Amino acid sequence: MNNQVDLWKTPQADEMFMIAGWRQWADAGAISSGLPQYLIDYTGAEKIGQIIPDGFYLFQIPGTHHLLRPEISFEQGYRTNLQRHKNELFYMGNPRKGLIIFLGDEPHLAIDQYVNAFFDAAEALQIKRIAALGGVYGAMPYDKDREISCVYSLPNLKGELAEYAVRFSDYEGGATIGAYMLDEAERRGLEFFVFYGFVPAYDLSQQETIPLQGMRIENDYKAWYDLMNRLNHMFGLEIDLTDLSNNSDELIISMEDKIEELEQKLPQLKVREYLEKITGDFTERPFSPLGDVWKRELGDLFEGFDDDPTLS
Repeated sequence: MNNQVDLWKTPQADEMFMIAGWRQWADAGAISSGLPQYLIDYTGAEKIGQIIPDGFYLFQIPGTHHLLRPEISFEQGYRTNLQRHKNELFYMGNPRKGLIIFLGDEPHLAIDQYVNAFFDAAEALQIKRIAALGGVYGAMPYDKDREISCVYSLPNLKGELAEYAVRFSDYEGGATIGAYMLDEAERRGLEFFVFYGFVPAYDLSQQETIPLQGMRIENDYKAWYDLMNRLNHMFGLEIDLTDLSNNSDELIISMEDKIEELEQKLPQLKVREYLEKITGDFTERPFSPLGDVWKRELGDLFEGFDDDPTLS
């Protein structure tokens, strides 16, 4: 076992999957950090291990003051809280199906050592497939299904992933932690992919005299729901998504209220006109697992009909 992997429990299941997220650069809408934490809290997942953080993080960068430093709190001179870097593994499931939820801090140093520790833990837990999460801000309708971009480790995954209403990325530029990990995952022959949810963000700075620069969603429950709708189906998790669905609906209502308020207070911004153009240029890609079930059922129903002489 990797000496930076600390597992005090190794749950067993016929099939084991993982959802992984980080407090990281690509965390628009808190998709990468907030959704795993939500799942941990909602399901009551049990902490079973960690990646020991030694050697992966900077304390400070010369010439800066607060950047990277751990947050600490005092009360009458006594330390009440110190935020340390964490990379924790949680488990929920049953003997048939298990889910590991990983939530960590994106490392600053020794990235290859960190990646090896992560995949060593995944292999020790006999995980069949890993779904990593990321979030990217973009101009898209707040009331439509979120666009999901996808990258993956093994070529044979593409056909199946295409069924989940995703757009395969052609991005070139700085790598997110999930994208960086694809190389080692492929070298090990592991099924690893990253879903990036696109989170609504709007540039409202058309009027220079108005000190309003933009508008974006900090916790995008709609993106969380759309991603979990896919992963619930793919992994057969049967997690009740009613709460996420309700949060998603409330988010859309809240956004509508904010837009109406802007229309009333700052009509010169022409917010609705701006959003209508975004919607007009947007192609929604909804994912409907029920439709997939019907397709399979109909396929089973009509299988062999061509060979039935009574239908000739």
